[in-house]
Amino acid sequence: MTTFENVSVEKQANVYFDGKVTSRTINFADGSHKTLGIMQIGLYQFSTHKAELMEILSGQVEVKINGENQWHLFQAGECFNIPANSGFEIHAIALTDYCCTFID
Repeated sequence: MTTFENVSVEKQANVYFDGKVTSRTINFADGSHKTLGIMQIGLYQFSTHKAELMEILSGQVEVKINGENQWHLFQAGECFNIPANSGFEIHAIALTDYCCTFID
């Protein structure tokens, strides 16, 4: 899917790590939401409340989920899951465009 129809977009950006990671929240009629964002090259750590599906739209990242020892490489067209009440380290190797889906 390359477009979302019948959604509302929150105007205020989500800004992390001094602006190196930003996103906008997209709200759907069924109550679900996603964020669309950009991640500059760098190493970042995030925690999760809900489970998440991260889709890499462009760029390349290495990811290590909390509790794992191994890094995994993901690039444009690939995705990965993060469990609820967890977290992950993400190393953006290139400027990365992403979509994060929050799973209830």
